Amino acid sequence: MSVDTAGRGLVLLVEDEPPIADLVRLYLTRDGFGVHLERDGDAGLFAARRLRPVACVLDIALPGLPGTEVCRRLRADGDWTPVVFLTARDDEVDRIVGLELGADDYVTKPFSPRELVARLRAVLRRTAGVPDPTGKSRVVGAVRLDPARRTVTAAGHPVQLTSTEFDLLAHLMARPGRVFTREELLAAVWGYAAHAGTRTVDVHVAQVRAKLAPVTVIRTHRGVGYAADG
Repeated sequence: MSVDTAGRGLVLLVEDEPPIADLVRLYLTRDGFGVHLERDGDAGLFAARRLRPVACVLDIALPGLPGTEVCRRLRADGDWTPVVFLTARDDEVDRIVGLELGADDYVTKPFSPRELVARLRAVLRRTAGVPDPTGKSRVVGAVRLDPARRTVTAAGHPVQLTSTEFDLLAHLMARPGRVFTREELLAAVWGYAAHAGTRTVDVHVAQVRAKLAPVTVIRTHRGVGYAADG
């Protein structure tokens, strides 16, 4: 375990390969983040619960608890701290499993540390949210979304979404009935369409639908994309 402190907030890094851990920590500290490093999943979970970092960067293949299980347990606790996975498995199924557990993003090894930092900053921007200039809630059918407070209700019941899920729903609800292609959603919500497959959008849409159920607000337009339609 080791800790560096800085002004952007503390990032929990759980990575058991020293060269990767040192490189990631170097780039995060250069960008102004504090870094708390753990090298196994059990210690990482304990640190996440104790330190309340602004974000977690988790390797999937860890000694003890895998990164996916660390994420699952945090989400089960109601902890929605942004999570970015590091994975050596260039396998779509593994990435989808991570997203279904509530991860906000993933980076496949080998990766550019600059890209990882950029991804992390993008996730944190989504978490902080950009206030809607109109200040108005968006209502489509039985779903109400408040951009300023970053809250969502479905049929009057509060719904807990990850930052990425919230921004996806907000983007669709900003123009009800407008069909967005997967590529448009990747560019608008994730901000790096060239680095992600469109399956990522499908998984997040499925997760939002499951959380809003039995209310239905996102419609699939086969061969095109998705729209918010009450």
